[in-house]
Amino acid sequence: MAKTLQIGEVTVPGQVLMAPMTGITDLPFRVLASKLGAAYVATEMVAAKELARARPDVVRRAAVGAGLPLTVIQLVGRDPDQMGEGARMAEKAGADIIDLNFGCPAKEVTGSAAGSALMRTPDLACRIMAAAVAATSRPVTVKMRLGWDDDSKNAAELARRAQDIGVKAVTVHGRTRKQFYTGRADWDAVGAVKSAVGIPVIVNGDIITAEEAREALDRSGADGLMLGRGVYGRPWLAAHLERALIDGVALAEPDVDERLQIVIEHLRASVAFYGMPLGLRMFRKHLGWYIEQAPWPTDPQHRREAKARICRLDDPEAVEREIAQLWRRNLLKSGNSVVESATQVGETAVA
Repeated sequence: MAKTLQIGEVTVPGQVLMAPMTGITDLPFRVLASKLGAAYVATEMVAAKELARARPDVVRRAAVGAGLPLTVIQLVGRDPDQMGEGARMAEKAGADIIDLNFGCPAKEVTGSAAGSALMRTPDLACRIMAAAVAATSRPVTVKMRLGWDDDSKNAAELARRAQDIGVKAVTVHGRTRKQFYTGRADWDAVGAVKSAVGIPVIVNGDIITAEEAREALDRSGADGLMLGRGVYGRPWLAAHLERALIDGVALAEPDVDERLQIVIEHLRASVAFYGMPLGLRMFRKHLGWYIEQAPWPTDPQHRREAKARICRLDDPEAVEREIAQLWRRNLLKSGNSVVESATQVGETAVA
């Protein structure tokens, strides 16, 4: 039986979470990942200032999907009043949980003294947390890093202060901001945060396999784990790791039929959500990852060439047809069974 995470009054039906990722965890992706079994998928990072102004593109990032069992909206900003108003607007939009971004290392975010830059100004970070907690009845959580650099690893202290303010959970990426994504995530260091607080702690960073999931939980003592870049081209990963943590069974990767259904459903959802041509453009990064992550073609050069060719297509039906033919040709070469047609797969995908 799956373990659950209790975040305030919200019960998350699992302990494997998907991180908020700009340009990745839009509504079509979140709906698909949830359908594939993910217990928790956060929105893209949403600028609190612009959400409060109801800017259309920002509202789109916070879009709440019909049928999603759990909606987590992540806010970014550095002004306490704006973050408080953003939290109020997020609750109004339907958020079950509101997450505050104190961890993004991107220069365009830290350059405005937001994201992980807030770990350099913990008093301001605390005012932001207090404003958000006061503005909403929904549980407020925080995603942070270990600190700004090796000389200022203050995650444990900031987590203690967050708990005192009323924050209900913290996620810690096991790197400093200065590291960006270099080196290895330090899961042991996340354990110091877990020892400092009584609220749930979620470990994040370099978790892709079932073995890494178990090791990260063991070494950090965390209550749950969060996936980031490992879900690129694998929106089923959270559900697979959840199952592995429950009973040790490593689920098989999707076969050609299942992958085609996932790809086509994702493509059609993106086009329906954004319209054309934006929907196809937004989907292309995912399409590239789907091709990279599939075991077909077996030759890396062939795979790169196919990715370049298919990702240049400007017609969704052509994309469906070409990726089905690509995988079918390679399976025919290996003597395996194949799907009958891209159209039939597409019909199955939306049934």
